[in-house]
Amino acid sequence: MMKKPSPLAITLTILAVITGALVALSGFYVDWLWFNSVGFTGVWSTVLTTKVALFVIAGLLTSLIISLNIFLAFRRRPFYVPTSVEADNLERYRATIDPIRKLVFAGIVLVLFYFGGTSASNLWGSWLLFSNSTEFGVQDPQFGLDISFFAFRLPFFQTLIGWGISTLILATLASAAVHYLYGGIRPQVPQERTTVAARVQLSVLLGLIVLLKAVAYYFDRFALALKESRLITGLTYTDVNATLPAKSILAAIAVICSLLFFANIVRKSWLLPAAGTALMVGASVLIAGVYPGAVQQFQVKPSESSKEAPYIQRNIDATRDAYGIAGVEMKDYQATVSTNSGQLANDAATIANIRLMDPNVLSATFRQLQQIKPYYSFPESLDIDRYTVNGVQRDAVVAVRELNIEGNPSRNWINDHLVYTHGFGFVSAFGNTVDADGKPNFLVGDLPPTTGLGKFQPRVYFGENVPDYSIIGGPKTDTPVEFDYPDDASANGQKNYTYTGKGGVPMGGLFKKLLFAIQYQEQRIVLSSLINSESKILYNRSPRDRVAKVAPWLTIDGDPYPAIVDGKIQWIIDGYTTSSGYPYSQTTALGAATTDALTTNSGAVTAQRNQNINYIRNSVKATVDAYDGTVVLYQWDEKDPVLKTWMKAFPNTVTPKSKMSKELLEHIRYPEDMFRVQRDVLSSYHVQTAAAFYGGQDFWRVPRDPSTFGANAGAQPPYYMTLEMPGTDKPTFTLTTPFVPRGGRENLSAFAVVDSNNGPNYGKITVLQLPRSTNVAGPSQVASNFEAKPEVANSLSLLRQGGSDVVLGNLLTLPVGGGLLYVQPVYVRATSNTAAYPLLQKVLVSFGDVIGFDSSLKGALDQVFGGNSGTSSSGSPVTSTTNNASDDLKSALQNARQALADGNAALAKGDFAAYGRAQDRLKAALAAAIAAEGRK
Repeated sequence: MMKKPSPLAITLTILAVITGALVALSGFYVDWLWFNSVGFTGVWSTVLTTKVALFVIAGLLTSLIISLNIFLAFRRRPFYVPTSVEADNLERYRATIDPIRKLVFAGIVLVLFYFGGTSASNLWGSWLLFSNSTEFGVQDPQFGLDISFFAFRLPFFQTLIGWGISTLILATLASAAVHYLYGGIRPQVPQERTTVAARVQLSVLLGLIVLLKAVAYYFDRFALALKESRLITGLTYTDVNATLPAKSILAAIAVICSLLFFANIVRKSWLLPAAGTALMVGASVLIAGVYPGAVQQFQVKPSESSKEAPYIQRNIDATRDAYGIAGVEMKDYQATVSTNSGQLANDAATIANIRLMDPNVLSATFRQLQQIKPYYSFPESLDIDRYTVNGVQRDAVVAVRELNIEGNPSRNWINDHLVYTHGFGFVSAFGNTVDADGKPNFLVGDLPPTTGLGKFQPRVYFGENVPDYSIIGGPKTDTPVEFDYPDDASANGQKNYTYTGKGGVPMGGLFKKLLFAIQYQEQRIVLSSLINSESKILYNRSPRDRVAKVAPWLTIDGDPYPAIVDGKIQWIIDGYTTSSGYPYSQTTALGAATTDALTTNSGAVTAQRNQNINYIRNSVKATVDAYDGTVVLYQWDEKDPVLKTWMKAFPNTVTPKSKMSKELLEHIRYPEDMFRVQRDVLSSYHVQTAAAFYGGQDFWRVPRDPSTFGANAGAQPPYYMTLEMPGTDKPTFTLTTPFVPRGGRENLSAFAVVDSNNGPNYGKITVLQLPRSTNVAGPSQVASNFEAKPEVANSLSLLRQGGSDVVLGNLLTLPVGGGLLYVQPVYVRATSNTAAYPLLQKVLVSFGDVIGFDSSLKGALDQVFGGNSGTSSSGSPVTSTTNNASDDLKSALQNARQALADGNAALAKGDFAAYGRAQDRLKAALAAAIAAEGRK
């Protein structure tokens, strides 16, 4: 007789069960609390209910279909099994299984339910797109179907068909196993190898499988519009004339074959179904394999360019539409390589805004000049934005002074999670000016922050470098717990603070404390007297993570950037809607397209980098408040059907574009990852005719980045800058990239810019295409020319001596003076001092074959353009290290010497045109020297 369990054992068991349930559900409830705190519980509930519904429905259907067939096979088992050696062996297995038959059956049902449901729950996004499909208003040229069929419905249909076939195959295998185990299938009996029940059941199942295969063949026809081939994406000549009719024929054969299986219900022979199956397999090989291959080999290959021309054109048109580059404006740019005095006189606006401050170099400079304390930090790569200062829009390098608890010398749990809870301050430096030592000119900085951009809330509780969690807003006493910022005027050298924002999840009573103690495996959350009912806990604090969590249907840009908007620090994050279902559009690997020298070296990671896409839109602009964590999703692209579909699925989660404030609109910029993808596609699909595309001679590529990260690094990243494009009447904030020939030399082929200012031209891409006969040096060639010029090489060698190192900044390309101007800042950093940081000391300039190298931008430009570039630093924001009369005299004499040497060399070669240009430069340099001497 079993001993009755003691009350203690019962109590411990109950406690163990409760603890296990609490641990299992803690993450679930913590997640709901977070969604509730940001006001997006609708997203949480929609995703959850969709997953649960798919789990239950698919799990039930899968387990029902398979287990029902197992039950029927067992129920229809023969009561008499002919005697044989094999039957005797199976009897031993039956004797083993029969005592636990019901338990095994229940286990099979549960396992099928779980795995069937789990597989289906992962398809929640596909179902929501299917059930909320929005028309594109564009029909594909082959089938006449709206693009929405391919983007939203076809993937779900194919998934459903695949599930049906796999489920029926499992049901067939399971039924056959049961029939074999219980004698319904008996290969050892030649007269009747299957019972009637086994034959009927297996015939029905196999007939249904083949019938679903017929449906699969039918839908495979549409999937050809998304097929990747050697040449293009979408249907080719062979697909249209051979594969497409082959799929229709195979579908008809599969229907006939399925009827043969159904006919076997009343027949006693498997001969006809076997013959039908053999026919289908043979037809599949011949009609869908051999015949298309023959068409490709004997009809297409001999005249491929003409045969494939209509289908290449489909691919070109669809790709340009899908990636938003159909409206790219191509302009022929007759770039000159000659230089003349005063050549840049008409480009004063662009020259005045040349950005000498490289955001990918200045992080160390910001840390040393603005970090203040070791428990603050700046990111490795800073950001570029623009602000209106004294009525003039100025490019600015911007960053947030974030908390770095790793730098705190007093590390413990209280300091890490209750005291040091937030960063403090926004730091911004002008993009085109430095002081006399080469340091950035800060527009906003210090602690407490200066007011160059007005007053704003400086505390940063939500950022890119914050603790996993912080508990804030604790006891309301006269001595706040949270460290705010260092303050020499205070008695203890610091200001403390108590959080007053609406962000975070209230800690409440003991239950929530236990909940978070379990979540973070920290008992002090329950025991600490510094945590009470007034406290809140902050978690999921990264801006990108917050946006990705409330909008799991978005692909998030890899570079959120901070801006002062309406008196607050707001993180601005770009969100993309993507699809891989746009017919005939070229597929792009998102990870490869968004990887360049900057993203590779900075460690920036783009969300869902592994996905392949053939459609993308920058449909959402999101903001995250750095103080209270408020997330707002704004509908930026009001025409995007993918966004409209997701908005149907998640109503009231996206705010209309009209709700964006004027100040926020001033800081919207064109996203880098979007432009990276577009330039990757544009490198081939700027070609708009099928014949030229097939030839491929005019394809481009993005040049290697020769500046910050070395000549062997990845592609040159795109650069933000303010410039006035040729043919326009005012400068605008743009994102730019050069192109060089694919597989050829490194000379420049084209230069592309996209307008990044909010307005009617936002997102307009303009490409300046250089004549193929013009040999304008590309970025890598210019960088090589810089190092090859003796004067530059000697100066850089001198700068690299004596415990110093040279850091080359971003090499900017600017379409000015009727040609292409390259500008590269040169920074110097001490190597003997761990606290050293880069300072701007020189500027390299190149136009055509002429190179300038000086301590000021004006001096370098004047060297290139005959002693007078046509621009002046007077009244211009562009200044560099020093620019007094002595330096001007020294620069002018150097220009004169160089012009004299160039003239003698040209005369020796008999190049009188070059000799004449050198004489003009010599005269201009002598005039500049006389003027400088007069100012001394």
